[in-house]
Amino acid sequence: MLSTAQQEKVRINIQLPAEIKVRLFQASAREGKNVSSLVRESIEEKLMQLERQNLNQRMKAAYQGLAEENIRICEDFKFSDAENLPEVAS
Repeated sequence: MLSTAQQEKVRINIQLPAEIKVRLFQASAREGKNVSSLVRESIEEKLMQLERQNLNQRMKAAYQGLAEENIRICEDFKFSDAENLPEVAS
């Protein structure tokens, strides 16, 4: 994967409430980063978080599907488990 410095950059325009703009500029000054870098890092973090959430949801759905299939299989064979056991004399 190319580093951020090596990737092609594009310009986008966004609208923010004035209060968020002030907080953004304050945070960039505190962090010693320019606003673009701070916004880019924040967007990357949020996208990674969303991708993890999506993966977790897909994995959960897959595991639930497997669990349901396992239950059906167990139901199909529940009576055959004892078929080959020797009968016990009372």
